[in-house]
Amino acid sequence: MSGPPPERLLEWVGRVGAVSAADVQLRFAIAPRAARARLAALGRAGLIAERRLLHDVPPLYVATRTGLRHAGLSALGTCRVSAGGFQHWRACARVAVFLERRHPGRISSDRELRAIEREAGCRVASARLGVLDSGEAGSHHPDLVVWPGHPGGRPVAVEVELTTKAPRRLEEICRAWTRAREVGAVVYYAPPPVEQALVRVVRALQAEDTVWIVPLEVVERELARREESARGAQCRSPGRTVSSGA
Repeated sequence: MSGPPPERLLEWVGRVGAVSAADVQLRFAIAPRAARARLAALGRAGLIAERRLLHDVPPLYVATRTGLRHAGLSALGTCRVSAGGFQHWRACARVAVFLERRHPGRISSDRELRAIEREAGCRVASARLGVLDSGEAGSHHPDLVVWPGHPGGRPVAVEVELTTKAPRRLEEICRAWTRAREVGAVVYYAPPPVEQALVRVVRALQAEDTVWIVPLEVVERELARREESARGAQCRSPGRTVSSGA
């Protein structure tokens, strides 16, 4: 069976949190059938579980407690996917796949960052926001982190924003990022309506140098191009016959 070793795939699923078969296909450059087969094998072994929560939407896959332990990722905890958060998890995985091609080995999820900060006992790539019941400053964690590629660099926080927050809340979060000395910048991936709200807030804060906004369509267009390229490669592979008939 083609594809990555089971341990490598399991680790990636555990790190990201929730992924689709299409994400696996693109991340590891394998055929759709191979991606589904790999996931099915891990499922039969009890290492991942399927989460099918929305009608006519492909399921997401998460590492089970056993799978996390097997991958040495018990500190991350089981990813809980609800119907309300399903599309956000899906979008985060898509952006992770998109970024990993550009920054291989330098992408971490929110889950990983929280574990890193718990172990470090301090902020590493999050922003100070709000106050906890204990009186301590609260933290706002990004969905993903791009770690620096050179010594002395600072990480870049990545937010995947699918819905428009209340203007005041959005302003609070963006202002918190402008004050976060731990990160070099924050990049928002968002669809058009949310993008417009972000632009207004960033301009009001004069935070264009710190808060960057990228249309989510850029991610989908690139991933669609990769899928098309992969299909073309499969059609041209030796021993594969493509019929031109209907």
